Amino acid sequence: MQADEGLRDRLIRVGGELLDNEGPSAVSLREIARRAGVSHGAPRRYFPTHLELLSAIARDGFTDLTTRANSALAEAGGNPRAQLATLAQVYLDFAATRRGRYELMFRHDLLESGHLGLRDTSLPLFRLLTDLVAQARPAPEPPAQVTAGALWANLHGIAQLWNWGSLTLATGATDPAALLDATLTAHLGPAA
Repeated sequence: MQADEGLRDRLIRVGGELLDNEGPSAVSLREIARRAGVSHGAPRRYFPTHLELLSAIARDGFTDLTTRANSALAEAGGNPRAQLATLAQVYLDFAATRRGRYELMFRHDLLESGHLGLRDTSLPLFRLLTDLVAQARPAPEPPAQVTAGALWANLHGIAQLWNWGSLTLATGATDPAALLDATLTAHLGPAA
């Protein structure tokens, strides 16, 4: 059984690397099997469908993002606004360095499929964001989860537009972090 668990993890790792390096069109069960050095039928033991394999890779991405966020927040300390800035920076860094995986993680068909409890893996990060927003702004309206949703949508937009090259062209910014202060101010008000 241990060897089987190792192969499953290797297939997820290889699939994630393939996704990050070559994009979604390169990710097939056959290609992952080839790069993992196993028969083309081996992945079907663990992932009967392509969607299940993609869900496993997305889940691994959420786990990685959560680990990065928790580690950065543990080191950051500070007030909730500073922690929000740290969390936002981790999010943008992840989107830039794990671009294919990042795009996969937010595919509606995967989140709605229910495979591997993917939604349950993604929601704790949003709850963390919501808690920090609630601590960082005194206003009770709109509710913290609404402001957190708007902030997340803004960060997601920054990440996507940055990855496409649009923000550099439009703003002249050389780093997406340059937009973070404006984003936080727009959603939380000016820093005290």
